[in-house]
Amino acid sequence: MKFLVVLFLSLFVAVQKVFANPACVVCTVAIGASLEIARKLGISDNVVGLWAGALFALLGYWLILWFDKKNWHFKGRNFILMASSVAMIGFMYMGELVYSPQIIGFLYIDQFLLSSLCGAFLYIFSQKFYAFMKEHNNGHAHFPFEKVVLPLVLLFGVSFVLDFYSL
Repeated sequence: MKFLVVLFLSLFVAVQKVFANPACVVCTVAIGASLEIARKLGISDNVVGLWAGALFALLGYWLILWFDKKNWHFKGRNFILMASSVAMIGFMYMGELVYSPQIIGFLYIDQFLLSSLCGAFLYIFSQKFYAFMKEHNNGHAHFPFEKVVLPLVLLFGVSFVLDFYSL
């Protein structure tokens, strides 16, 4: 229970107002469609969970932007929207995965759930890191599509590690 409280507080600190669209629609649809294909091809659930968590974090950012467009503001809005978006991972694979928590380090958590939370945090980190790099480059990206390349490279690198060293 303490882990969930720390997780939600960390997510609340990580979620702040985003001034640009986090990703293109085509990339989002491609990631969403490829997750089920990856499971059918036999790719590890840890890797699929990592990408699914990043996808739901992206959808959370889009939800925040949509609420901004509608001018709907309330206390804790960004945290509630991001947390509920990332929590939807449970509904995506509800009938296909068996919840089997294990001791991983100091946590007692399911491997798929942990990898999806890591994917969400990795995506949020990549967006914050991109904003930091852009700010220190006079408001310009270092190269075209840097905002897309950065999360893809980070997710691919962690996916590669998870494929060889499972949780």
